[in-house]
Amino acid sequence: MKYTDEYVVNSFLPKEMKPESKIMVEENAEASQTPIVERLREGFPMKEFRLLQDLLLIPEEELGRYLGVSPATLHRRKKSGRLETSESERVVRFARLFGIIMEVFQTKEATREWLKTANPGTAGESPLSYADTEFGAREVEYLIGRIDHGVFS
Repeated sequence: MKYTDEYVVNSFLPKEMKPESKIMVEENAEASQTPIVERLREGFPMKEFRLLQDLLLIPEEELGRYLGVSPATLHRRKKSGRLETSESERVVRFARLFGIIMEVFQTKEATREWLKTANPGTAGESPLSYADTEFGAREVEYLIGRIDHGVFS
């Protein structure tokens, strides 16, 4: 897949829930023409971090923890204006997960609530916390798939 028409975080939202992409392209014209792999290798601009933070409605320090970024490193990233490749990949992980879950729950509010609530399917942790590793994120995907198909055990 090539995500070239908008910010990457927004590209994972269900089609009918996306912000007006024409405005996004005008604001980010250079990135809008670059395939996602190249953008990941360059490191995302901090705008992607902010978009994910706004989507999840969590403090930047908390999002930093989920992305494996210490407060000091987060401060340096804000100064430089860019995330590193590994941090950018984690932004994609959470944005993708948000989009998958939103397909099931239909609203951003319900998606946020489910992500932030402790769940027996994620060892009693919130799915958001559990997804701080790639394996944990896959387990959250499997869990939401089972919920979507009515399989609760």
